[in-house]
Amino acid sequence: MQSIPDLIKKKRDGGALSEQEIKTFVHAVTDGTIKECQTGAMLMAIWQQGMEHAEIETFTREMMSSGEVMSWPEEWAGHVVDKHSTGGVGDKVSLVLAPALAACGCKVPMISGRGLAHTGGTLDKLESIPGYTIHQSGAKILEMLGSVGCCIVGQTKSLVPADRVMYALRDATSTVDSLPLITGSIISKKGAESLSALILDVKFGRAALYKDLDSARELAQLMVAAGNRLGMRTAAALSRMDAVIGRCVGNSLEVIECLETLKGHGPQDLMELVTTLGGVLLMMTGLAKDQSEGRRQISEAVIGAPKAALAKFRAMMEAQGVATETARLLCDTNTDYHSVLRKSKHEKRLETTEEGVVVDFDGMIIAQILHKLGAGRTKPDQPVNHSVGARLLVSLGQRVKKGVPWLQLDYEDPAPTAEQIDQLQNALKLGPKEIPKQKLVQELLLPQ
Repeated sequence: MQSIPDLIKKKRDGGALSEQEIKTFVHAVTDGTIKECQTGAMLMAIWQQGMEHAEIETFTREMMSSGEVMSWPEEWAGHVVDKHSTGGVGDKVSLVLAPALAACGCKVPMISGRGLAHTGGTLDKLESIPGYTIHQSGAKILEMLGSVGCCIVGQTKSLVPADRVMYALRDATSTVDSLPLITGSIISKKGAESLSALILDVKFGRAALYKDLDSARELAQLMVAAGNRLGMRTAAALSRMDAVIGRCVGNSLEVIECLETLKGHGPQDLMELVTTLGGVLLMMTGLAKDQSEGRRQISEAVIGAPKAALAKFRAMMEAQGVATETARLLCDTNTDYHSVLRKSKHEKRLETTEEGVVVDFDGMIIAQILHKLGAGRTKPDQPVNHSVGARLLVSLGQRVKKGVPWLQLDYEDPAPTAEQIDQLQNALKLGPKEIPKQKLVQELLLPQ
């Protein structure tokens, strides 16, 4: 058997690793019999040389098999689904989509992550709700899926342990953007959930990991192929990520916006993503005859009477540790959300400096400033301030006069600097006239 240095050298020099060689590497990572520097060297070799399709498939399968693989009752066959996003600004889709899918008959074991850099994490948003517990045992997940139909939890220690080791090193080795490593990391975790169907929301644009459509499409194609080869019906949506999804950015503010959406008052772009992604999943599971019917079912679950998705969200909160009275208050009509959720100490409204039509918001600028003010983290174990955030007060295409409030900034101590306020002001783009609206979901890649 070849040694680890031999495997690193082979990949470094552009060779394709055999199935057995990839197994050797992944098992060594899982067992801790490889040095950290050797794992980092292999990650860099993969980043430099890439992987062939057969290598990616084996790598993903071995990662998936490095720990526990979930199993579900036979009667759930074909209806266990999940969604993954490559990350965006104000990306709160999961909080609406998971309960909507559960209301439509799916089982949704959504294993999510925390935010790093400028993107917000689903788990951070949910942890702004007092009592919400992201760490759940496999037995508890099974129980919640049986009683509620959905859960949103963190990765367990027994699920894909090889990825947990490699993921922590990818940031330190500047290999985060490797297509094979991204594919292996995401698809192995979803494969370990034993899904029937998976939808990937692959972002492109100013505030996304990939700035152009072609790069995002290449990643989406790799992940769709890997997912389908693992036996999951896998599809991808290529969606634009330039501005902000919805109107709110920041953990507790995004929870409030999701609750308002589940009460039937959601922003159009958020609902478009929820119904598009959910519609494809319902079609792939056979619960809808086509995408159009799937979108209609998801929309009805969210905005129809009774609010079925809201009821599922409330049940999920209670199942994951939120007190019954807290869950009731959050789901009541016209509730004071800040009677439950932490409110920031300070608010500041930014005003327009000229007259014009709102033609764009730079979501990356907004996210980066909020990150510096405490809404995000740079290290996995770093705490976040759930109350820090921003709310857009004007809409794309709206004509505004000079001096009109366009952004509300919620912050704590220390206050934003004059430079940061100037940067935020530069995130608003005004023009003489409205520009044509671009499609939010640019393409769909469906399984053959």
